[in-house]
Amino acid sequence: MYTIGQTERQPRIEWFQLLGLLGLMAVGVMFIFSATRAHEVNSIPWYKEAFVRQMVWYVIGASAGAALCILDYRSLARWALVVYWLTVVALVLVLIPGIGTTHGWGARRWIDLGAFQFQPSEFAKLGFIFAFASFLSRPVDELRIPMNFFKALGMIALPFLLIMKEPDLGSAIIFVPMGLVMMFVAGVPVRFIRRLIFGVGVLAVLFLIDVLFAPPQWQIKMQDYQRRRLLVYFGRDYADTKMTDVQRQAARMQQKNDSYNVDQALISVGTGGMFGKGWTKGTQNALGFLPRAVAHNDFIFSVIAEEKGFMGTALVIGLFAVVLFTGIRIAGQARDRLGKLLGVGVVTMLFSHVFINIGMNIRLMPVTGVPLPFLSYGGSAVLCSLIAIGILQNVNLYRRSY
Repeated sequence: MYTIGQTERQPRIEWFQLLGLLGLMAVGVMFIFSATRAHEVNSIPWYKEAFVRQMVWYVIGASAGAALCILDYRSLARWALVVYWLTVVALVLVLIPGIGTTHGWGARRWIDLGAFQFQPSEFAKLGFIFAFASFLSRPVDELRIPMNFFKALGMIALPFLLIMKEPDLGSAIIFVPMGLVMMFVAGVPVRFIRRLIFGVGVLAVLFLIDVLFAPPQWQIKMQDYQRRRLLVYFGRDYADTKMTDVQRQAARMQQKNDSYNVDQALISVGTGGMFGKGWTKGTQNALGFLPRAVAHNDFIFSVIAEEKGFMGTALVIGLFAVVLFTGIRIAGQARDRLGKLLGVGVVTMLFSHVFINIGMNIRLMPVTGVPLPFLSYGGSAVLCSLIAIGILQNVNLYRRSY
């Protein structure tokens, strides 16, 4: 018979979280297969198919997450600042032509390593969580010193600004809720956080006013496609009263093209009904209305909604709830500030991804290219999401009296 103290030292694995994770990965493989099968060439080797590559990333990511649990998170935290600065260096390198590579809209977000494309912004989130948790785990009295608060802001601002430079608005935004929630949980004075939120809110309002209403000569410099995405989201008309009929017609056509993806995603979600059209039978995807370039990554939720309907999306959201709420429980049961902050940082990161991605699929959020954790196709995003789960399991395994 074990005493309470002995029992507390026994290894712990949060099985409910792992079961929820396995469910999400199974759904991911199924619907990446469904989203790509209509477009794959019959002669393509089986090992090059997207769903097979996704399974490989699952295995690699799960192995990395499990390996992370070998060492106590306190030992790993000693290297937190080193990892943080390495990710900052990677964020700088990706901006250098010849090192960073561009995809799609011309954003420079990847480093080509031959075997796969490495996306530093994803790993920067994990490096930030470890470094910020380590910084904030100091005594609460020290967090009341204004200089430490400004240092914390600097730790948030550095990767945020570098990622914005790529540009990658979606990934950059994730640092804001992560930083705010971790500071609040750490015990940073509420008046500091309140002023920060107010300042960020004012800047956001001024930014939107500039994007939506300012004349071209007064507009903040940003990528044209980013501005158009915001105009589409807020329903602004591209056509100006000063335009000629030909220019107005061209502007309307551009607006129709820019809103095409999200319009088709909404149709996919809306036509799924209660139980959907059936796995691999979604016409939006099969007929190419939901573009093949985005169906299996940014808009995978729309594919699920069309083929499995409301019940399928409810299952997906339920699985995410299992993963996130068990993460909250791990953070709440952590016996020291470092473990609690690591747990809170990971849960906030995952929740932000889920909220933004599903939101942009149903037009509650502008399109930002944020992947849906564990479901969207991709290498760096899958690796980082599974390593994040490894961090939560590590905190749960090694929790002890503070």
